[in-house]
Amino acid sequence: MSKEVIKKAADTIADNTVKNKTYNNEVCVLTLNGEGGYPYSSVITPAKSDGIKTICFATNAESGKLKCLKKNAKASVCFCSGDYNISLEGDIEIISDPAIKKEMWYDGLEHHHTGADDPTYFVLKFTTKNYNLFFVTGEMAQGTL
Repeated sequence: MSKEVIKKAADTIADNTVKNKTYNNEVCVLTLNGEGGYPYSSVITPAKSDGIKTICFATNAESGKLKCLKKNAKASVCFCSGDYNISLEGDIEIISDPAIKKEMWYDGLEHHHTGADDPTYFVLKFTTKNYNLFFVTGEMAQGTL
């Protein structure tokens, strides 16, 4: 059963990425370790995912996320709607590689950046360590990757 729930969660996350062009506006929240040890949460659009293993996001150097991540790369990501709650814990890598930035670029980012080569544009790659998955159908799973 756990494998089926993980697959369902992976499909749900993939459906909510802009790279798949099926983003359904469900909520995705990224929580980091903020200033003074308080959590720093932000609604964020996932750009691309690989199952529940990795999720990439775009961010701006001025957003505050980079400052938090340079001090502590631990984070959590939560996808939720009325039908599910997918909570993931893991680590984030800040990526400035031009090829990856170009690959992750999507329409809408031009409102915040001049292009994929904009020095203020970064990709955040989240890698899951622990997961807690719940669907209103009663399906659930939790564990470590």
